[in-house]
Amino acid sequence: MQDHRICSVVIILTGILVTGVTSMTHTLSAFYTSSSQVPNFPEFMIVGILNGLPTYQYDSKTRKAVPKQEWMNRVTQVDPHFWEWNTQRDMADEQVERGHLDIVKQRFNQSEGLHIWQRMAGCGWDDVTGEVRGYFQFAFDGEDFISLDWDTQTWVAAKSQAFATKLKWQRIGLAVQVKDQMTYVCVENLKRLVQLGEEALKKTELPLVWFLQKSSSSPVTCLATGFYPDKAMMYWAKDGEELEEDPVEILPNNDGTFQCSVSLDLSSVPTEDWGRYSCVFQLSGVKDDLITKLDPRLIRTNEKKLTPVIVAVSVSLVVAVVVVVVVAGVVLYRKCKNNNNVL
Repeated sequence: MQDHRICSVVIILTGILVTGVTSMTHTLSAFYTSSSQVPNFPEFMIVGILNGLPTYQYDSKTRKAVPKQEWMNRVTQVDPHFWEWNTQRDMADEQVERGHLDIVKQRFNQSEGLHIWQRMAGCGWDDVTGEVRGYFQFAFDGEDFISLDWDTQTWVAAKSQAFATKLKWQRIGLAVQVKDQMTYVCVENLKRLVQLGEEALKKTELPLVWFLQKSSSSPVTCLATGFYPDKAMMYWAKDGEELEEDPVEILPNNDGTFQCSVSLDLSSVPTEDWGRYSCVFQLSGVKDDLITKLDPRLIRTNEKKLTPVIVAVSVSLVVAVVVVVVVAGVVLYRKCKNNNNVL
C-alpha cells in the first residue's frame, strides 16, 4: 500500500496535475506537497517550474526559499526582498497545507498511515495569441480531489468528500479570486521570468539513448533521457516507417531535463530481423531526428551494466535513469492574503 502511494506522488506531479499545461507557449506552475509518514521526504515542500525548468525551492527541512537557476538570483533587481518575502509566505503556506492534509484525512477517516496532499496552481500564456489560462487543482493520495474548471469558473469535486469544499468555495467566490490572481499577477511574473531566463529557456539538449530489456522474452524499451525542452516525440520505426503506438509520456529528471521511453514486443520477430527496427527521437527546435538502429548486441539487461548507446554531443550532464519527483520550483505570483481557500 505504501509503495502504491509513493508512486502516486510521481504520477500526480508529472501527470495528472500537469495535464493541459504543456500546450501553452509559456507556463509557470507551483506545486505544494504535504505528506505524513513518507520516508526520506519532507513533510512539506513547494516546487515550481517555468516552461519545464526548475527555478525555485522551499521545503520544511531547510525552511528557506532558494533559487535553482543561476539567473533566478537576478529577480532581486526587481524585488530586493524577493527571497525573504517568499520564505515568509512559504512558511505560512506550510501551516495552511498541513492543516488541509489533516482535514482531508479526517474526511476519508484515514488519520493514520502514509498520506499525500497536493495542490497545483499556475498559469499559461501564449505569447503569440495572448491567450491566458489558469490551473488550480488538488489531489489526495494520488487521486484528484477538487479542481477549478477555468472555462466555466466552477469547482469540480472528484470525490464526495470534496463536496463540502466545493459548496464553501462557491459561497465565498474563490473562483473569481483565483482567476484574478492567475490572469494578472501570475502572468505578470511569468513574463518577467521569461525575460530573465531567456537564454536558458531557449537552450536545447539532446538525450542519451539506451536500449533496455528485462529478460530475453520481455519487450525492448528505447529510453531517451537528459533532453530539454519537454516538447519532444519518440517512436519505433520499421524499415523507416513509423509504427503506430500509444502516446509517449514525458517525465522530469531531477536536474531540469526530461526523459521518455517506448517499448516494442519483438518476441515473434527473428533476431536477424531486429536490425530493421530503429528508435526515432524528435526534439522541438532541432532540425534532424536522432535515429538509433536496434542492435541486439547493444541491448542492456538487468545483468549488464548500463552504458549509453548514443551520446549526443550537446549533452552536458549524465542524468540518472530514474523517475523522480521534481524537487525544485517557484511560487512567483502573489497569493490571496486571506485563507478563504481553507477546506
